[in-house]
Amino acid sequence: MPKQSPSSQRRGRLLRFGAACVVLSAVAGYVVVQYVAGGTGDPGCRVVSADGTAAYEFTPEQAVNAATIAAVGTDRALPERAVAIALATAIQESALRNLAHGDRDSLGLFQQRPSQGWGTEKQVTDPAYAADIFYKHLEKVRDYTELPLTVAAQRVQRSGYPEAYAKHEGDAVLLAAALTGTSQATLTCDGRSVDTRASGSGSGSASTTTATGPAAVRAALQRDFGRGSHRQKGGKGTSSSSSASSSSPSGEVPAVESGERTVMLPVSEDTAADGRSVDERGWQLAHWAVANASALRIERVSYAGREWVSGTSDTRWRTSGSTSAEGVGASAAGGGAGAGAGDVRIVTAQ
Repeated sequence: MPKQSPSSQRRGRLLRFGAACVVLSAVAGYVVVQYVAGGTGDPGCRVVSADGTAAYEFTPEQAVNAATIAAVGTDRALPERAVAIALATAIQESALRNLAHGDRDSLGLFQQRPSQGWGTEKQVTDPAYAADIFYKHLEKVRDYTELPLTVAAQRVQRSGYPEAYAKHEGDAVLLAAALTGTSQATLTCDGRSVDTRASGSGSGSASTTTATGPAAVRAALQRDFGRGSHRQKGGKGTSSSSSASSSSPSGEVPAVESGERTVMLPVSEDTAADGRSVDERGWQLAHWAVANASALRIERVSYAGREWVSGTSDTRWRTSGSTSAEGVGASAAGGGAGAGAGDVRIVTAQ
């Protein structure tokens, strides 16, 4: 066999090196796509469009953060479009994970930088605070609801990749419709009890303490929906003397414990006083509870004649008392039997 010349050997080594680089790049690209799209780990949660033609799967950790972002937006009496912009931004910046790291000093869901005036490290890694200050900046963008989503998001974030937010618009719109209550019975989770703090050491997510039971549900409601009672008009200040009725259209969500395991959330025109319909408010609270099911060990959520139960092989919303599951898309489109005003009933494991 003839001996290869030095130049042939170099070409061979370069070809093998190039092939290895291509493989590594492909693997790295796949990992990045999976991370940004929320595809790492067991999804556990799913939201679908009203007609059932589109869906987005995500993890319990992501569900809790998405529900907080939506709750803070409606607490500020902002439109569904604002919530969609915020969700698309958080999907792009952190994949809806409360990151304890980022580019330079960027932290949290929106990768906000303390050095740029967004708040302290502790504040920007508080999902409710991070969402609140994002909306505060978004409201300063003239006619933001009329702008393309990626343009509105970029005017707040000033990212080095201004077009990046556009690719998440479809998923964000699905999430916003469910988490603001305009889409009914479209968000489900398997509800398996998991520690949403587990990624704190692995992926660099900021850790939060999670308790369970009715008291924990009430605390989480206050965390997400009660910021209006501590905010003066215009989103400024932290005066604890400001009343919910004067400082926020929605204020705190009234919760009534009706047993050791049950929390009832009254839904009426008074509790939906932010311009939303009673049914929208009810479905927002119901979907919020499902999104928090794994973290708070919620076993059952009922509203408007429909019921979600955790840990079953079919976690779709059913007609209360029904033994057969109904399609989520049909439920969303028609509202379902018994749709209307009432209480959101949350039953916890303990």
